[in-house]
Amino acid sequence: MGRYRIRVATGAALFAGSHHRVQLWLVGARGETELELQLLPARGQEEESEHDIPEDLGPLQFVKLRKHHSLVDNAWFCDHITVQGPAAFEEATFPCYSWVQADSVLCLPEGTARLAGNNALDVFQKHREKELKERRQIYCWATWKEGLPLTIAAGCEDDLPANMRFHEEKRLDFEWTLKAGTLETVLKRVYTLLGSWNRLEDFDHIFWGQKSTLSEKVRQRWQDDELFGYQFLNGTNPMLLRRCTSLPSRLVLPSGMEELRAQLEEELQDSSLFEADFILLDGIPANVIRGEKQYLAAPLVMLKMDTSGKLLPMVIQIQPPSSSSPTPPLFLPSDPPLAWLLAKSWVRNSDFQLHQLQYHLLNTHLLAEVIAVATMRCLPGLHPVFKLLIPHIHYTMEINTRARTQLISEGGIFEKAVSTGGGGHVHVLRRALAQLTYCSLCPPNDLAERGLLGTPGALYACDALRLWEITARYVEGIIHLFYRGDDVVRGDAELQAWCREITEVGLCQAQNRGFPISFQSQNQLCHFLTMCVFTCTAQHGAINQGQLDWYAWVPNAPCTMRMPPPTTKEDVTMATVMGSLPDVQQACLQMTITWHLGRRQPDMVPLGHHKEKYFSDPKAKSVLNQFQTDLENLEREITDRNEQLDLPYEYLKPSLIENSVTI
Repeated sequence: MGRYRIRVATGAALFAGSHHRVQLWLVGARGETELELQLLPARGQEEESEHDIPEDLGPLQFVKLRKHHSLVDNAWFCDHITVQGPAAFEEATFPCYSWVQADSVLCLPEGTARLAGNNALDVFQKHREKELKERRQIYCWATWKEGLPLTIAAGCEDDLPANMRFHEEKRLDFEWTLKAGTLETVLKRVYTLLGSWNRLEDFDHIFWGQKSTLSEKVRQRWQDDELFGYQFLNGTNPMLLRRCTSLPSRLVLPSGMEELRAQLEEELQDSSLFEADFILLDGIPANVIRGEKQYLAAPLVMLKMDTSGKLLPMVIQIQPPSSSSPTPPLFLPSDPPLAWLLAKSWVRNSDFQLHQLQYHLLNTHLLAEVIAVATMRCLPGLHPVFKLLIPHIHYTMEINTRARTQLISEGGIFEKAVSTGGGGHVHVLRRALAQLTYCSLCPPNDLAERGLLGTPGALYACDALRLWEITARYVEGIIHLFYRGDDVVRGDAELQAWCREITEVGLCQAQNRGFPISFQSQNQLCHFLTMCVFTCTAQHGAINQGQLDWYAWVPNAPCTMRMPPPTTKEDVTMATVMGSLPDVQQACLQMTITWHLGRRQPDMVPLGHHKEKYFSDPKAKSVLNQFQTDLENLEREITDRNEQLDLPYEYLKPSLIENSVTI
C-alpha cells in the first residue's frame, strides 16, 4: 500500500485542453490499478491529485490513458504525466507530447530511453513492437514525383497524422500572413498602375511594406561588384562557390583575351581564383507565364579574392559552349555598365533557382522529411535516437505538404512567377538528387572539398564549422550514454532498419552516393546523426533566413527572366534590362513569398531549447544543458564579431536558428 501523487500536464497550444473526462491507470511491475479521478484537462495547466493504492504496484512501467468523448470528439494534447510513488520509489515521468483522441487507450511507457532487448516476454519490448506496427500503418511513404525522394503519404495537410499537424496558433499565423501578403501584392499592383515601369528606380514603387535593414542596404548597393561577390560567401546561398584548382574546361577564351587569361592564371597560381558554375541548369525547360515564354541560363562566373579579402567577379559566361555557339560571349567588369549589370542579373537569377530548389527544397526540406518519416516508421518512442531526433522533425511534414500543394504544385507560386516553374523545377530536383552526396551535407567535408576552409571573410563557413562541432559533441554525449561499444551499434536492429529506410527507401538507393546502409561503429552513427540534426536546424537556418534580406529587392535576385540572354554587349539598353527582369506581378509575388517564408516565426523554438523533455535520465539532461551552454557561448562570439562588420552575418546565430524545419 502507498500514496501516489499524480501530475498531468496539458499543452499550452490553442484547443489543447478538453472538456471530456480522462481515465488513468498505473501499471507497475507487480500490478495495475485504475485511478478514481475526474480529470477535465485545461489548456496550459498541470493538475495534481493524490491517491492511496492498496496494492503493491512495484516500479512503475506505464501509465494508460483513455479520453472519453461525446458526439463530437474534443482532442486533448497531453504533454506529460509524472508520478511520485511511495518513499522507496523515485518520481517517474511519462512523456506524451501528442494528441489523445476518441475512446482508444493510449499506453505511455516510463520515459527512460531503452534499446531493444531480445526477451520477447519483456513488457517494453512488446510495447515498442506494437507501437512500430501501428506507426507503419499511419506513416506511409508516397512518391510525389518519380526520381525524387519519397514523401509522407498525404494529399493535403488534413491527411497528415494529428501529431504532425501545425498547432492552431501556427496554422492561423501561416494562413493569415499569406492572406496579408496577397493583399499587399494587390495594393502594390494597383499603385504601380499609376506610374511607369521602365527604369530600375521603378522597383522602388513596390519596395515598401515588409522588408529588413539588410534588404535596404541591398537596394542601395546591389549593383556593386563587391556585394555581388559577397553573396557567394555569405548570402542566402553560400553553397556553390569553390576555389579553382584549374581553369574550367567550359571557359573558352577567344583570341584577343590573352590579358584575361594571364590574370586568371595568376590568380590561380596564388590560390585566389574561385568559380560558381550553374551548369546544372543547362537545358532545363523554362516556364511559360500568362502565355509569355520565360528564359533560363547556366552561367559560369569567375571571381578573385583581393588582398583585402573582397571577392570580386572577373568574367561571366552566361551560357556554356554549344554546337551553335562554340565560343559564347564573355562579359567583363570593363564592359558597358548595363551589359555587365545584365550579365550579373543572369547569374543572380540562376542562383535564385539553385538556391530554392537544390539547396533549400531538396537538401534541407525533402531530406528532413525523409529523416522524419523514417524515424516515425522505424524508431519507437523509447529509443534514444528517437528521443534525440523528435524535437528536430517538428512541423516538417506539414510545411512540406503545404509546399507541394501551394508552392511547387500546378498553379502554385513557382508556376506563376519563377522561370523554373511549370515542370522545369522537377528536372532540376532530379539532377540535383543525382549529385547529392552524403559528404556534401557535412560542412567539414563539403567546405574542404570546395576549398573554402580558412577562407577570409567566409562567415557561413566559419559559423557552420563551429555549429557542426557543437552539435557533434551533443550527439556524441547522448549516444555514448546508450551505446557502450561498436558491437551494440551493430546489434541494434531498430537502428539498422532506420538507416536502411533513409538510404534505400526515402532517398531512393542513395548508397552509391556515400549514404550508409548500416552503422558499424559509434563514430559512424554519431557522424550521421550530427548530419541529421545539423540539416534540420543550422543548415536550414543558413539557407532560409536570408531570403527576405537578399530577395526583397527583386533586381538583386530576379525570380525569372523574360528575355533571352544577351549575345552582344553593345545592344544592351535599359529597355533590355527592364524587359528581362520580372514584371510587376512577378516581382510582387517574389516579395510576398520571400517575406512569408523568410520572416522570423512567432512560435519559433531556438536550437536546443525545446520545452519537451523526452529524456528522463539526468545524464541525458546534463548533455542537453551543456549543448545549450555551448550554443550560448557561440552566440556571444558571433555577436562580438558582428559588431565589427559592416554586414553582420546572423543566419547561424544559435538564437535565430529554428529547432526544426517549420517554414
